[in-house]
Amino acid sequence: MTVHVVETAAGCREALQQARDAGHPVGLVPTMGALHAGHVSLMARARAECGTVAVSIFVNPLQFGDPEDIAHYPRTLDADLAVCAEAGVDVVFVPSVAEMYPGWPVPVATTVSVRGVSEGWEGASRPGHFDGVATVVAKLFSIAGPCRAYFGEKDYQQLAVVRRLVADLSLPVDVIGCPIVREPDGLALSSRNVRLSPAERRAASVLSRALAAGRSLLAQGVDYSSTVAEAMRRTVEEEPLVHLDYAVAVGAHDLIAREVIEDPGAVRLLIAADVGPVRLIDNCAGTVVEPGPAAPAVARAAGAAGASVTGPAHKRQLERIG
Repeated sequence: MTVHVVETAAGCREALQQARDAGHPVGLVPTMGALHAGHVSLMARARAECGTVAVSIFVNPLQFGDPEDIAHYPRTLDADLAVCAEAGVDVVFVPSVAEMYPGWPVPVATTVSVRGVSEGWEGASRPGHFDGVATVVAKLFSIAGPCRAYFGEKDYQQLAVVRRLVADLSLPVDVIGCPIVREPDGLALSSRNVRLSPAERRAASVLSRALAAGRSLLAQGVDYSSTVAEAMRRTVEEEPLVHLDYAVAVGAHDLIAREVIEDPGAVRLLIAADVGPVRLIDNCAGTVVEPGPAAPAVARAAGAAGASVTGPAHKRQLERIG
């Protein structure tokens, strides 16, 4: 399949408006490239639900606080375009930094900040990160126009920020959160995983084991968030290569940690750690949610793409921890 690649905001806006004029609802998958099977699962969901699928590929400098982090972020545009073509994507928006932020590297004068859900956890550990996310997402939504936008639940706090952004600004965007895709050992797929050494890669799976330990306690009726968090912390301590930042049980909607858990189904477990030079995040629901009817098809699409994206074929699964 031939993918329409556009590099300007005007070109992207025009292409997607033409699609809507032809009666094709638009599905948008915002990415920073280095596409893996998790991204492909988003594309598959968008392909199943929308007449036209657009993917943006843009490494956003505003959301990186560490210059070394953005310098090492993988950039694999040719491979990414091949993945998009295989997934049936119609339009790929590949803007330059200057296209997104005219005058760069002069600091951007207008930014978007979403208070509340952005302030704890990743927001506290990475000051300014979510302002960068909110700013670039607001720009992408402005360029794309009315659409359904697909985000992975691996970046759960980011998803909460985007949802609040859309609600507060009354944007004509339907934000769709999609299940995490994991390796067989439980590690959530991430573009950053390629930077792990073999030993670090093995150690990194402790994050999903820690989440499973926390969810197990919730299933047993433990109703103190500090007890759940401590179980996750103890699990991570078993891996000396992994340095925990936080492991918490929070409200799934407001991301606030409350001592007493009244409803495990309204809880999200969040975890973040440094593994060697790489910061990894993960999360899961407080209770197991069985995949809906569309999930197997999405899983098959993600697994099929895995062979071309990440090397030898692996069986990957949507989020099922513990």
